[in-house]
This record gives sequence, structure tokens and C-alpha cells, in this order.
Amino acid sequence: MKWRITGRYLLSIVLVVILVIISNIILLIGLAIGRTTLDIPIFQNKEISAEIFTRRFQDQIIVSNNKVTITEKGKKELAEKKAWIQIVDENGKEMYGYLTPKGVKKKYTPVESINLYKYKEANVFSTVFASEKIINKKHYSYFIGYTNPNINKVVFSYDSRQIVHAFKIGSLILLIVDGAIALLIGYLFSRRLTLPINKLINRIKGLANKEYNVVLKPNGVYKDVFYNVNNLSYQLKANEIERKKLDKLKEEWIGNISHDIKTPLASIQGYAELMKDPEYQFSQEELREYAEIIERKSLYIKDVIEDLNLSTRLKNKDLSLNKKTINIVALLRNIIIDMLNDTKYSNRDIEFQYEIENIKMDVDETLLRRTINNLIYNAIVHNDKNVKIIVFVEKINERTHIKIQDNGKGIKKEELERIFDRYYRGTNTGESHKGSGLGMAIAHDIILAHGGEIKVNSLVGHGTTIDIFL
Repeated sequence: MKWRITGRYLLSIVLVVILVIISNIILLIGLAIGRTTLDIPIFQNKEISAEIFTRRFQDQIIVSNNKVTITEKGKKELAEKKAWIQIVDENGKEMYGYLTPKGVKKKYTPVESINLYKYKEANVFSTVFASEKIINKKHYSYFIGYTNPNINKVVFSYDSRQIVHAFKIGSLILLIVDGAIALLIGYLFSRRLTLPINKLINRIKGLANKEYNVVLKPNGVYKDVFYNVNNLSYQLKANEIERKKLDKLKEEWIGNISHDIKTPLASIQGYAELMKDPEYQFSQEELREYAEIIERKSLYIKDVIEDLNLSTRLKNKDLSLNKKTINIVALLRNIIIDMLNDTKYSNRDIEFQYEIENIKMDVDETLLRRTINNLIYNAIVHNDKNVKIIVFVEKINERTHIKIQDNGKGIKKEELERIFDRYYRGTNTGESHKGSGLGMAIAHDIILAHGGEIKVNSLVGHGTTIDIFL
């Protein structure tokens, strides 16, 4: 994987360099062709070159009465160019001269004419360009010499076959050398750029194998990526720790539930076996007593199973609320009355307070009753018998506030943080508090399903306050 990434990066760099070289070669050839064949001054400014000026100057040459001369405009242009002109006939004899320096010959042999064009004229310190004009079927050659030292020319001969061969060899060598340089530079850069990527890949593999303790130092162009990978590692590590805690709680919870169900099942089984034994003759009163015990134990098991089912449906958001408009004040009053009418809780101090008699809301009455029952029941079983419980309800703006407060033992901070977790049972749970251990989690999920919120505040030795906002 590491060399695959590096190799692809190197290949991309080499291909880019080769394409740039080929593009530059094509561009240079195109510019050269345009300059030589189309007289386009590509590499000059707006001022035309000496060669082009010489070719175009034939327009300024005129013949009048068999006398060759140049126009006034031509004279002016020559003066501006710091140049001179010499016009000769077909025999190389001078027919006209303007601003010609000393030392210029008056007659040229063919070879001398060629040499004057090809090479810089040392006698007159000028760079000479030649051209021709045909007037009345007569051929006139003319030389324009430039005394400007910045104007030079080079005349060379070549074999096109050698040029093509040299171009092929030169292009190949250029591609090889530039490719090698690009490969070296690309390798150095690719190592610098791909090394962090390889670290990231290995780190991600480590995360997949649950290795959360390795931390990457955020630096370079991948600083933000390193930071996010480290953050992901922290989160995964925290999630793993939380998952292990939850698994442990779940195992303990399953053990407690199994024990809590096994005990009433043992009672049911024992009384059922006793009642079916033909050796025993039971009175009607004894049978009713045993049947009552069996019924009570069965209802307990039924409640546990219903808690499991309701908790699962709330967790998976698979529960439809059967809402209807009810009076919350009346609902709370009836819950407290029903609880005080229960012989087990008839001597408990439960006080109901409210500001107004009628607070209408659309709620699922069964589920809300279940929630309030769970919260009051917890306040009873987790505290001493002399605990005072106050249930208060009020209307705040558009929301209904229900408060359940007691002056009991309170809840430790570490338990308070997990009070709404499934499978969690507080350390204050005694023999009287059997069941699924899902009561607080169910109450929490029911309130959330109604779009409300529930908060718990507690201080050890001073009591607990539960606030519900709907």
C-alpha cells in the first residue's frame, strides 16, 4: 500500500513534466515558424526587425528618367534607423547611394555581394541586409547597412536530415534527463507527502483493531486530519470504556432479574406442588391463601416482563402515544389517593400541592400515570418510613411543571449521573425494591416521548427533587 501510493504520485509528477516539455517544444517550433514565415515579430516589441524593414523598403525605391533614387519618406526612415542604402544593377554596379559610409565599394562581384550579405562588413562597421526590386523588368539589388551595434545576424547552413536527427536525439535526451530529475524531486516530495498518509493509514488500521492509545503528532499539511483522527481515537476509547461498563451493568442486571424472577417462580412452583399433592387435605381458607400468594407472585413476574417490553419499545421509538386531553391536576391527585389507599403505603406522608385546579394537556394518561407512580414509588422504597414526599404541579407560561420532592437520604453524585441508565440499580435498593430496575429509565423515556424533559437534583442527607417539564 505504501509503495503503491508513492509510485502513483511519482508517475503523476513524471507525466506532468513530460507533458510540459512536449508542450514547450511544440510552442517553440510554432513560434519560430510564425516568426520566419509570417514575419510576425513575436519576440520583439512593436518596432519591426531590420530584416523585415529591409524587405519592405523596396516600396521606397523609385526610377525616374532612368535614374534610381528613393523617396523622401525612405530617407527619413533610414535616418531614424541610423542606416544607409546602396542600390546596384544586375552587374553589381552602384546606381544610387544614401548615407553610405566611406569604404563602401562602388561595384561588387557576385561573390562580394554574397559575402556582404552573409558577414558583417568590417570596413564600414555595419550589419548589412540585402533585398531586390524589379522595375521595368530590370532587377535592382540593394543593401541596407545598420550601424546600430545592437543589430546583428548569424547566417548558417544546415542539412535538414541532420536537424531532424539531432532533434530526435536531443528530445530523447531532454526527456530522459528531465524525467530523471522529476523522478528524483518527485521521490523526495512524495516521501515527505506520503509518509503522513502512511501513518494515517496505519493509525486507522490500529483503530479498526481497537488500538486507541497511539496518538499522532498534528503537524504539516495534514495537521487537521491528524487532529480529527486523534479525536476519533479518544471518542472510540471512551465509547469502548462505556460499552464495557454497560456490558458489566447488563450482566449484573440480568443476574438480578434472574434472581428476582426465580424467587417468585420458586414460590409458585412450591405452592402448586403442595396443592396438587393428594396426601394433603387443605381447607378452603388455606387454598385461597395459597392462590393469593401464587397470584401476587405471578403479577410481579408480569410487571417485570411488561417493564422489559415497554423499555425496549421506548428505546427503539416503537411506541405510539395514545394522547387525549386530561386534567393533570386531577390525574396527580388520583395517583396519590390510589397509592395511599394501598395498605402497604397508607401510613406514608405524601402531600399534594397545586396552584390552579385545572391544567389541561394532551398526554398518554396510562404512560404518564406509570411515570409518576415509578417516581413516587422510588421515593418511598429508597428512604425510611418517616420520609415526607411532596408532589407539586404548576403552569409556567405554556409549560406544565411537575415536581416530586422528598427529604430522604439523597443520592450520591456518581449514582445521580447514571440514574436514568438502563440496567442500573442504586446502592440504596433494599429487599423491598425488587423488579426490573428499569423504572427510572422508563420514566425518562416516557417524558422524552411527550417532548418534555426531566431533571434530578439531590444532596446526600437532605433529599431529592425531580422536576418534569411538559
